[in-house]
Amino acid sequence: MNDTFLRACRGEKTDYTPVWFMRQAGRYLPEYQAVRGKVSFLELCKDPELCTEVSIQPVDILDVDAAIMFSDILIPMEAMNLRLEFHEGRGPVFPDPIRDRQGVDDLLVPDPDEAMPFVMETIRLLRRELKVPLIGFSGAPFTLATYLIEGGSSKVFLETKRMMYQAPELYHALLAKITECTSLYLQAQARAGAQALQIFDSWVGILAPDDYRRFVLPYVQSIISDLRKVTDVPVIYFANNGATLIELTRTAGADVLGLDWRIDIRDAVARVGDHAVQGNLDPVALFLPRDQLEARIKRILDNAAGARGHIFNLGHGILPQTPPEQARIAVEAVHRFSGR
Repeated sequence: MNDTFLRACRGEKTDYTPVWFMRQAGRYLPEYQAVRGKVSFLELCKDPELCTEVSIQPVDILDVDAAIMFSDILIPMEAMNLRLEFHEGRGPVFPDPIRDRQGVDDLLVPDPDEAMPFVMETIRLLRRELKVPLIGFSGAPFTLATYLIEGGSSKVFLETKRMMYQAPELYHALLAKITECTSLYLQAQARAGAQALQIFDSWVGILAPDDYRRFVLPYVQSIISDLRKVTDVPVIYFANNGATLIELTRTAGADVLGLDWRIDIRDAVARVGDHAVQGNLDPVALFLPRDQLEARIKRILDNAAGARGHIFNLGHGILPQTPPEQARIAVEAVHRFSGR
């Protein structure tokens, strides 16, 4: 197996910089669209054979150094006794948002092997097929809570912040349940064979540092602490739009800190302490002409040279409009410039 990605996560010496892309199994690939055209999104997420197929597609097509299982961060929230819907143009919707104590009390903390066996079966199938490491993942408790409180996506997260500020006991009760669910879910993924785990905190950048310290960080620390007791797989924590939070996120306990494109990676490396880093090309930079794209990739590689370890990635998920050939160019450039 090509274990370059795992060695970079652990800060070990690598022959070249490994690369994978967030949302690399997705709508920009015609091969994915062909599978997706046969089933709904939730049906796809719950079909291990189809999930395996679409998870492997970018490994074969792009030559990336790691695979990430195909799923969605909200799958465990549905298993907590919530109605989850996906609407074209709107994304995920929870028709019955959680905004009172009864809503929190009605949430279950499911056994992940019983409630989400399709995820664990996807991991087992992928481990039999892959020649690169497999990444499992979850949403971070705060990010998951925003969907439950808002009822879906949001621009200002009014209901979430209102609960934090006006009903902190209710907020913490909700986060405690989500955290327990997420911790058990990630532990189950590790048992099933995931070789690294990424925790996505997609919306945490909306918070001031003091609010992050009080309302978010303890729950992430709890999950990673629980993982350390049962597995040694590397943990990646991706705090989107989190350049102002690095001094805090580096205390979460992760091996790798994921970085978005809003910070120069050289500056981030100087601030992350004894952590490997992952990132951080702007996803829209994949639309640049080839020479400019390659120059930007080389600059990121050069600026990350002082990191304990570096996994090249985008600063967020690959966009559906991205030409696959541009993604291939980026992967090849990372490998070529870094010495593969």
